[in-house]
Amino acid sequence: MKRMMLCTLIGAATVTLTACKKDEVFNSLPDFLVSDVQQFDYDGNTDDLLTAGLGPEGLASATPPAFVDALNPTPAELRRLAIYNNYRALVDTAPGGGYGSLFGPAVDNASGRIPGQEFIALMQVPGATVPVTVMAQVPDSFDPDFPCMVTAPSSGSRGIYGAIGTAGEWGLKKGCAVVYTDKGTGTGAHNLATNTAQSVNGTLTLEPEEALFRADLDAQSRDDFNSQWPDRFAWKHAHSKQNPEADWGRHVLQSIEFGFYVLNTLHGRELGNGEILRTINPRNTLVIASSVSNGGGASVRAAEQDEKGLIDGVAVSEPNVNPAVDRSFSIRQGNGPALTEHSRSLLDYTTALAVYQGCANQAPGIRDLAPLNGVFNPPVTGQNICHSLFNKGLVSGATQDDWALDAQRILNEDFGVQPEQNLLAPVHFGLAVAQSIAMTYANAYGRAGVEDRVCGLSLAATGSAGAVVPLAPAAEASLFAASNGIPPSAGVNLVYDNAEGQPTNLAVSA
Repeated sequence: MKRMMLCTLIGAATVTLTACKKDEVFNSLPDFLVSDVQQFDYDGNTDDLLTAGLGPEGLASATPPAFVDALNPTPAELRRLAIYNNYRALVDTAPGGGYGSLFGPAVDNASGRIPGQEFIALMQVPGATVPVTVMAQVPDSFDPDFPCMVTAPSSGSRGIYGAIGTAGEWGLKKGCAVVYTDKGTGTGAHNLATNTAQSVNGTLTLEPEEALFRADLDAQSRDDFNSQWPDRFAWKHAHSKQNPEADWGRHVLQSIEFGFYVLNTLHGRELGNGEILRTINPRNTLVIASSVSNGGGASVRAAEQDEKGLIDGVAVSEPNVNPAVDRSFSIRQGNGPALTEHSRSLLDYTTALAVYQGCANQAPGIRDLAPLNGVFNPPVTGQNICHSLFNKGLVSGATQDDWALDAQRILNEDFGVQPEQNLLAPVHFGLAVAQSIAMTYANAYGRAGVEDRVCGLSLAATGSAGAVVPLAPAAEASLFAASNGIPPSAGVNLVYDNAEGQPTNLAVSA
């Protein structure tokens, strides 16, 4: 640390830097970037960093922004819709919930719009072959004399704007630079039938070097796959063969380094010889690692792995973290049974829910009380699932009610799902939350490719009866902005290829 400070002082005096590493003093493009850096200026009127020009009213509107040409949306239109969807996915904009008075773009910011500059690029960690998106937003209110930075890695499996309504909004309104990364998740959909994929700005491309993700199938292998499994999609988080979660902490740390590069590009001291001093650096900049859910977990990991002193503090919400397994103690909730098999992985919990929840939805005390259970989970579907579990010896009892009660017991007592969740879990199952996470993470953890079709599952659009159909061109054109990064989403569904008769939407398969 002292050596770096000395080097900076020497550099500021323009003395020959014989004892210092050049990249410790001068601003230089990070070597982990694998694309050009795109820069955009937003005036805060027609467009801005936080609301994409929609303003607080536009974000709260139930009508999403439209494209002029549904088949050929512009990058600006895709960005606007992506910000709209990602903001509303994590922030309650309904009237009476506090939006506009307690929180939201217009609180402490009259117009709700934030002018500034946005920089976006692709990066990789050593050994990776699939790029990760990184972005830095610098509001015009940023003060280089009192610099601050907030990290905003995407929540869930969302794309680059996945944390704009949480960590992004807070940081921008405080005048801080905000650095984002999609952590190797996001849409990144490769249509194996048409060979199209999304570029960094969301538009469709046939060029491999422009794509966020393409399955590593050569032309013959792709043709062979398409002949047997037509109209399927490969998805970046699931099929990159990278297991991006292993590097989420490093992705966040890289985003911070990218942020310092951007800040010094804008505000560093120019020497007149084409070089810029890194006058904004970790020693004089407040850096807060933030975000929610998977993004919060990624920031926690970054803080744990931070060997360069980049991060000053962590402020996260509901971070997805897995504690070290310790069976020396048990957990008891109220008068419930003691739970010894706790601290399981996300995959363990989601696969358990994917297997048992469909049957548990029909348990007495749940089937008629859980909100929207009958809408999202028709009784006949739950009964079929219960019957299948019984035939496989996974539940016991003499009647349908017995099977459903046993499925609920397994979730509550064996896996520690809290009883308070029992009434909400059916809606999550109906929305395929556990199923989608289990499929995506099983593929990612196993570093499987789309061609492996783990557990007989693939990704495709489906028709009203559940059969695989081509995704509508307009739906594919908007995937970057409409998808939450983990199918079923934006018209792409989970397909059970081993269903009776033909490959069928998992939700209605047999």
